[in-house]
Amino acid sequence: MASDLALARAVPAARRAGIRADVAEVEQAARTLDAPAARLLARAGERLLRLDEVEALFDSGTLVVDACRYAVRRAGTVVPLARRPVLFALARALGEAWPADAPRNALIARAFRIRMADDTHRARLRVEIGRLRKALEPLAGIDATPGGFALQPRQRCGVAVLAQPVEDRHACVLALLADGQPWSTSALALAMGASQRTVQRALESLAAAGKARAFGSGRARRWVTPPVPGFATTLLLPVPIADD
Repeated sequence: MASDLALARAVPAARRAGIRADVAEVEQAARTLDAPAARLLARAGERLLRLDEVEALFDSGTLVVDACRYAVRRAGTVVPLARRPVLFALARALGEAWPADAPRNALIARAFRIRMADDTHRARLRVEIGRLRKALEPLAGIDATPGGFALQPRQRCGVAVLAQPVEDRHACVLALLADGQPWSTSALALAMGASQRTVQRALESLAAAGKARAFGSGRARRWVTPPVPGFATTLLLPVPIADD
């Protein structure tokens, strides 16, 4: 990785300069880059990945359901789902179940956050699966099975789910804020299918933890994720570079 090469040159340079602040900063950057950047989830269990291991996963041709950037990707093709949290929840559940199918009731509970499903929820699930099937068309199909639905990659490749090293219980709100755009409480509630009061409580909890901040007041109040001091490993995760 380019970051590894840069740090390999920076460490001796900082030590030769004899400036303690520079040495401490470079060493802190090295520790940050060496820390776990993501978790790989699979039916057999999970394990933490370093940045170089994440890069190798992206280069492997595996279909990755990326819960760090809320997208589904393979090679240079990326389907962003940060603004479609229900679809991403379904994609993640299907990815975690692969190569088996995910039961309908489990998908409903995961995407709609309810325990007891009825015919209206099953109908809504069919609609959302149809939307996800259309979104993922370049990368994968979704087959109906007697028990639920199964993810079928277009290419003969494996499926991996990549998650944050530690996940927040307000992950759905963070998924929407992750696109970097300012959101109003009402817009977040509409996108999530939740009440504004529920979203407001989540935002207040995230703000208290330093994971979200607001600017403006009244109807003009908007929420964003705050800039992170130092290196944020999730921001360093490799992404394809678009051709001009």
